[in-house]
Amino acid sequence: LAKHPEIKALMKPDYNLIWVVVLMVLAQLTAFYLVKDLDWKWVVFWAYVFGSCISHSMTLAIHEISHNSAFGNSKAMWNRWFGIFANLPLGLPYSISFKRYHMDHHRYLGGDGIDVDIPTNFEGWFFCTRFRKFIWIVLQPFFYAIRPLCINPKPITRLEIINLLAQLSFDIVIYYLWGVKSTFYMLAGSVLGLGLHPISGHFIAEHYMFLKGHETYSYYGPLNLLTFNVGYHNEHHDFPNIPGKSLPLVKKIAAEYYDNLPQYNSWIKVLYDFVMDDTISPYSRMKRQLKGEVKQD
Repeated sequence: LAKHPEIKALMKPDYNLIWVVVLMVLAQLTAFYLVKDLDWKWVVFWAYVFGSCISHSMTLAIHEISHNSAFGNSKAMWNRWFGIFANLPLGLPYSISFKRYHMDHHRYLGGDGIDVDIPTNFEGWFFCTRFRKFIWIVLQPFFYAIRPLCINPKPITRLEIINLLAQLSFDIVIYYLWGVKSTFYMLAGSVLGLGLHPISGHFIAEHYMFLKGHETYSYYGPLNLLTFNVGYHNEHHDFPNIPGKSLPLVKKIAAEYYDNLPQYNSWIKVLYDFVMDDTISPYSRMKRQLKGEVKQD
């Protein structure tokens, strides 16, 4: 910032995010209606080909919203309510809890017992062969859901209860209106999209140490168009209050800081390399013993 003070001008909400999220919710509602009378094979097909992309993209919209990118820091609660709305087509309550844990991830990256992005010791010990690592990738959404309860359980908040009740009500309405196929499409799209899916390469690309000494990596490929530029991950951790839309400008302005860092060109290759490289496993993360006072969200 001392060298490039113009970056401060990018620290403002991205109001276009609001309309993009609304259109994504409407797209999924349309899909729920269209799949209700299809054969099961086509329900599964469209859940993976289309629903999974929208669902994973929506989780990254929720990531943006967790940083108050939709309405700004001055309207933090507007962002929380909007996150609950964006959560609806995923089928499972996620938004409020994600925000709480994700702020810890930024404050205490790799913090032992705090950052639940770090796999558990069991994951590192058990998923150590190529086949087991493949299964671990398939089951990633389940580990991301269970891991916080094992590593850093937190008291349930009022907003989390509201998130849960809103989601259950929405799921019941979808089932009542359009039946089991639409409900299955919704839930399967979320599970498949966060598991063995090209976009899921970002989970591993972001912080797994493929090169010693480098714990955060950026990806500058085309899938950023579907993921609100989450691939610009070094830039995001440097400036978490800058919306994803503006992160390419951060890289352009401060090119001397980012251009020479190790980077990825393919999330699919990241998944392949993670499975096939015997030196990489869920253990390949930087873990820190935190000292001093820890303030969690």
